[in-house]
Amino acid sequence: MRISITARLALLAVSLSLVTSLALAGLIWQQTHDDAIEALRRDTAQQTDAFAAVYRSGGVPALAQAIADAQADDDSLVAALVDRNGVRRLGVGPDRLAFAPSVEAFRIETLGTAGDWAGQEAGIAIRPLGRDWLVSGRLLDDWERTQRNIEQALLLAVLLSLVLGVAVGLVLTRYVTRRLDRIAGAVDAVAAGDLTRRVGTTGGSDAFDRLAVRIDGMLDRIDRLMAELRVVTDSIAHDLRSPIARLRARAEAAVTATQPQQRDAALAGLITETDLVMRMLAVLLEISRSEAVTRDTLLPFDPAALIEEIGDLYAPVAEEAGLNFAIAPPSAPAPKVKLHRELLSQALANLIDNGLRHAGAGGAITLSLEVVSGELRFTVGDRGPGIPAGDRAQARSRFGRLDSARSLPGAGLGLALVESVARLHGGRLELDDNDPGLIATIVVPR
Repeated sequence: MRISITARLALLAVSLSLVTSLALAGLIWQQTHDDAIEALRRDTAQQTDAFAAVYRSGGVPALAQAIADAQADDDSLVAALVDRNGVRRLGVGPDRLAFAPSVEAFRIETLGTAGDWAGQEAGIAIRPLGRDWLVSGRLLDDWERTQRNIEQALLLAVLLSLVLGVAVGLVLTRYVTRRLDRIAGAVDAVAAGDLTRRVGTTGGSDAFDRLAVRIDGMLDRIDRLMAELRVVTDSIAHDLRSPIARLRARAEAAVTATQPQQRDAALAGLITETDLVMRMLAVLLEISRSEAVTRDTLLPFDPAALIEEIGDLYAPVAEEAGLNFAIAPPSAPAPKVKLHRELLSQALANLIDNGLRHAGAGGAITLSLEVVSGELRFTVGDRGPGIPAGDRAQARSRFGRLDSARSLPGAGLGLALVESVARLHGGRLELDDNDPGLIATIVVPR
């Protein structure tokens, strides 16, 4: 039978409380025991010194009187003068010691074997006085009674700690269960199709809130991808319908054409429409590829070298189109950073193709690289009509084509691919005015 995680947490809380209480009780008991023994040793030493001093100054009579006076104030007193065989001559103690007397600074010993003193334990010191021995100390009855009281108090404290541990375990279990149920409820709702459900936080910064933030971020990403998938599906169905309809019309025209010139024109149009569909699908595959690539596959690369390669490739194309093409390398050497060379090259090529398509004859395109505040900024600027600020969100989306570009060939996937590549590198795509024209910047952290 498996124990649930909440039950294990409760048992862990109870166990920790019990172990802590036992360890603390043991430490307190040991410390009080050692302190009591040390206090008894000090008192016994002082008492023995006092009786020995009385004996030296007044002999046996003075010692007997001192013992009698001390006994009147202390019921636990042990003070006796015994001979070498342990037989009591005077004082308070058993008639005969249960052990042979010898010099002892302090010891705990059973005093007698008969009568009221049988089995009585005492902390005593033994010192020679002439031909006899002075046995001085105190019975352990009071000390043992105090120890029992301490032990009972410690046992009560352990039991109370156990009860509190159970209570804390139940509270902890309820708290953890409530927080986990909240997370599980959100996950179950999303699994059931409610993509708007979120875990939410309690306004704190504990581990559950941090987990909730990450789960909500993941759900936001899933929701966004699902929305994009719906848009892509709808857009593919909408945007492919026209070229496929044209393909059918071209094919029908080629089949029904009676003149060779008409058939050749229809076949040429058929090839053009096929190329458009193939380009559209190729860009969609590139976007999917960029979203599937993980950042651990990126390799260190010199971004300045990438700019030079792309510039050398597009400079003749721009010149043939009647455009000015300029490359602005970084003012200082750019550090090597981890990049996906192919996808970043494709993204920059898309931006340059947009500039070539929209700049018009006599316009200008600039390709630059800057290192600003720990970021690499790959910028492509043109002098075309630009994109109004209110239309830039639509231009970034897949199949997002502005009204001004409807007459031009394309599927509205170029900027969507660029933004996907920027996200792959942990960066972003920025669109700004070039007065006139558009400045598109891929920002990549170093």
